Amino acid sequence: MNKQIISFPKDGKPSLIPNRWQVWDGEHDEGGIPDLEHGMHKVLVPFHWWITHYKNPDIIHRANQGEIGVWFAADDDILKHTDIIEAGKSLWPVVGAHFPIFRDGRSFSTAALLRGRFDWQGEVRAIGDVLIDQLLQGARVGFDTFELRADQNLDVALKQFDLFSVVTQNSWRDQRATIAAS
Repeated sequence: MNKQIISFPKDGKPSLIPNRWQVWDGEHDEGGIPDLEHGMHKVLVPFHWWITHYKNPDIIHRANQGEIGVWFAADDDILKHTDIIEAGKSLWPVVGAHFPIFRDGRSFSTAALLRGRFDWQGEVRAIGDVLIDQLLQGARVGFDTFELRADQNLDVALKQFDLFSVVTQNSWRDQRATIAAS
């Protein structure tokens, strides 16, 4: 887990911010989420885990306290669970989309669906095998925070957002640039 992540709000500038969320894989579920009393106090749980535990009163209480968000695996079909995701809008301050390997782009589609079809207004974080090369594309489809792979240079990553001054396609962030008629 990185101590810092890149934040690039829709109407803001990219910057480094402290990472306050741990990503839990849910694989060693021994009755619940990790201990939030010690260490980090907020956790992203796998969506498949949330589906089986979201009716638990303790989980709902923690989610209402802003301690729990979810992350979607690349192969999660989020359109099959629209009711749960719609309910999650009022519970999850952060949702993540996981890149199992950098060349797997399915999580770009997850971010685009969250922004486009679900009108998700909260934070959408790229997690997993996230490289500098993915930042511009991710920012265009709906990600506004990025937890990069540990070997990536955060200073170099921030400079990626200044590479192009003009965009030629509409995106979640803005409309394409047009040339004014003279």
